[in-house]
Amino acid sequence: MNLKALAYQLREDTINIICAGKAGHTGGDMSVMEVLVELYFDQMNISPENMDDPDRDLFVLSKGHSMEAYYAVLAEKGFLDKEEILKNFSKFGSKYIGHPNNKLPGIEMNSGSLGHGLPVCVGMAKASKMDHRNNRVYVVMGDGELAEGSVWEGAMAAHQYKLDNLCAVVDRNRLQISGNTEDVMGHDDLHERFRSFGWHVIDVADGNDIDQLHAAFEEAKTVKGQPTVLIANTVKGKGSSIMENKANWHHKVPTEEEYQTIMKDLETAKEALE
Repeated sequence: MNLKALAYQLREDTINIICAGKAGHTGGDMSVMEVLVELYFDQMNISPENMDDPDRDLFVLSKGHSMEAYYAVLAEKGFLDKEEILKNFSKFGSKYIGHPNNKLPGIEMNSGSLGHGLPVCVGMAKASKMDHRNNRVYVVMGDGELAEGSVWEGAMAAHQYKLDNLCAVVDRNRLQISGNTEDVMGHDDLHERFRSFGWHVIDVADGNDIDQLHAAFEEAKTVKGQPTVLIANTVKGKGSSIMENKANWHHKVPTEEEYQTIMKDLETAKEALE
């Protein structure tokens, strides 16, 4: 499977979901796509057939506002029906809401209150250790989310319990709803901050590059005695020049003209990778 082209196909699906529901966190959906594709189609032992298997890998999208990208990935993986998502997303009374809802197949945890995903995954990873399971636990966080104190409480606990079955990813696109992350609540040297909490840190220079992500996740599997975090340097709004690195695309529905431009850009990028 060509995961590089698939990421752009799923970006197209994501834009269609956003337009159908007239809502969506477009910028973060676009930046996190390669991370989700690499996890679901290359790294994780997870499928619609093994969701009752206690040895399956576990995943939590802590930056739950990127749900539209997650819907696209879950549909492609066979957990959900794409047409049902398009018909029902963000409609009154629908279970297809704008954040992860564990009433839907394939979703382990409700999320949306930022800062909760990592501490919950610490509990999941600790439970797996106690049960002597060989599965892995993955969590994806936004960089703006790291201003939450619960993230660092979880980071301390993960080090304390030597959770080498836990792998966190920071979608480091440097933009949040109110602007640049370093202006809102600066992270200084994020790599050194995680290292000071006892984590193995992997810098992914281009977090929108499947090959670099693959190498980083493979390295994470070899780490013993401590948790691992990938700092994935991504581009908010990745895929179209009208969205890239623009904070106002944090939550934005394209106009018809913008939609046409975005879809053309995404299709061109996908064809170049096929």
